[in-house]
Amino acid sequence: MTGIKISVDRLQVGNFVSLPLGWREHPFLFSSFKLKNEEEIELIRRLGLKLVTIIPDKSDVPPKPLDQIQTQPVETPDTSQRQAEMQLEKTRRIEQLQQYRRDLQLCEKQFQQSLAQVRSVMSKLQSRPLNAIGEAQELINAMTEQLLSVDEMVLHLVSDSEDGNNLYFHSLNVSVLSMLLAKECNMSADQIRQVGMGALFHDIGKLKIPSQILRKTEPLTKPEQNLIAQHPRYGIDLLNLVKDFPAEAKGIVLHHHEYLDGSGPEGLKKGQLDPLTQMVSLINEYDNLCHMQAKVPYSALSGLYKQRKAQFNPEYLSMLIRLMGIYPPGSVVQLSNGQVGLVMSVNASRLLYPSVLVYDPRIPRQEAAIIDLQQAELSIAKVIHPKRLPPAVFEYLNPRTRISYYFEHTKP
Repeated sequence: MTGIKISVDRLQVGNFVSLPLGWREHPFLFSSFKLKNEEEIELIRRLGLKLVTIIPDKSDVPPKPLDQIQTQPVETPDTSQRQAEMQLEKTRRIEQLQQYRRDLQLCEKQFQQSLAQVRSVMSKLQSRPLNAIGEAQELINAMTEQLLSVDEMVLHLVSDSEDGNNLYFHSLNVSVLSMLLAKECNMSADQIRQVGMGALFHDIGKLKIPSQILRKTEPLTKPEQNLIAQHPRYGIDLLNLVKDFPAEAKGIVLHHHEYLDGSGPEGLKKGQLDPLTQMVSLINEYDNLCHMQAKVPYSALSGLYKQRKAQFNPEYLSMLIRLMGIYPPGSVVQLSNGQVGLVMSVNASRLLYPSVLVYDPRIPRQEAAIIDLQQAELSIAKVIHPKRLPPAVFEYLNPRTRISYYFEHTKP
């Protein structure tokens, strides 16, 4: 949007201003914002600025006419105190941001470690099945313990990896989200473990399908479709190599493409599908929509709820929306102040106020503000498809092509 430079003396409440300063050089939370009171104008004047840019399209009122400019600015008595308070608050938020980034780095490290374990399990399954299942149980047991130790659930978006094997990512993603959903539904620790094992191995049968078919980008032939449709049975064949693989988890592997309305490959309906299979079926579909069909998380959830509700357990679908938030991590959003950002984390107790990485070309991306919308008194105005972003904004926000989630382990 086009801005115009004006004298600070022409500013009035309702103007949307853009300060010609770096983020750390002023006490405001943002470098661009709408003026809410006279005190903010005085604070801008105290920064020594003579000219600022206003954006008329985002302003409620035009700047003051030249004939209304006062030669002496009106001094508000507590401006100095207010400036000090704002600077203190901003310093506190910078410290919070640094802590948030440390938490996120730890979360990403834990995700990558889990991903490495999944890769190890998958590579050993055919040659050393007992070792592979033992490793998988260790991973799922550790994740269950971590999940149950968390008082307040925080779900983070984690970074892409260069690893090209989508099976590892998809398997871990479906496991993490299925276990989170099981916890939110107050399932027992044993059920959470069973869900985790079933979800982790739900697509294991694809190891028996030639990789050139799995990676094919053009439409599959009918024989190729039929071959891929057999992957649940191939998965059971592999898991039968191990005697003590949980029976409930085998049911998940065999029936994760069945739907409650009977529209799955075997035509099984609600009464024939156990609750754990219903859960993984939903999560598997959500993750496939995000990755195979490149839907943004918001659209994937919305589509499942509005168009396919009859296929899934309504309680689980509602709980998934509650868990992921109205705007799941990975969503690109426009805020109520006009700024654009990427949702990074969702706290289950404050779904409408996620943490958002905000685009600001004057702040290096590695220092970009990640703000808690509730603290900043902002809301989300709308979701934006990443493809509609200008190139500079897209590069800065770096929306993920592969969206992976992990939960924060530390207690608040």
